[in-house]
Amino acid sequence: MTHTVGYAPGAYDLFHVGHLNLLRHARNHCDYLVAGVVSDEMAERAKGRPPVVPLVERLEIVRSIRFVDAAFVETVPDKLETWRQIRFHVLFKGDDWRGTPKGDRLEADFRTVGVEVVYFPYTVHTSSTQLRRALDALTGPPAPAVSRRAGRPAPGTT
Repeated sequence: MTHTVGYAPGAYDLFHVGHLNLLRHARNHCDYLVAGVVSDEMAERAKGRPPVVPLVERLEIVRSIRFVDAAFVETVPDKLETWRQIRFHVLFKGDDWRGTPKGDRLEADFRTVGVEVVYFPYTVHTSSTQLRRALDALTGPPAPAVSRRAGRPAPGTT
């Protein structure tokens, strides 16, 4: 008997109901669900800023969700490299990726190895980006990095 292994990658920063919905829907479409939690470095590269919640905590949150069978730290941007390590059958993404250059490239890459990309409805009313904006509005934007020498702003931060 073949089991369908699903893979649901994400930053999972500021975990919210949209993340939960994605993982719930994904689990309903596979026998075994692996959640890929991107490293802090990869999240910063993709979003242009570091995650609010550090990797070790994001990993613990995601691994504790009952729909998730295993959590995997994603450290390379090449999803096919991740597939070589996990060998999943289906990759799950929010439908905000559908029809975009990133989504089209993802589908084309995975078609070559027989992996289906399945999209689920994006939870429009909440997102980590919206939560982060709300936090910034309450606390103000992050202060520039300060050099350890002479208490001057770090180069390129002013």
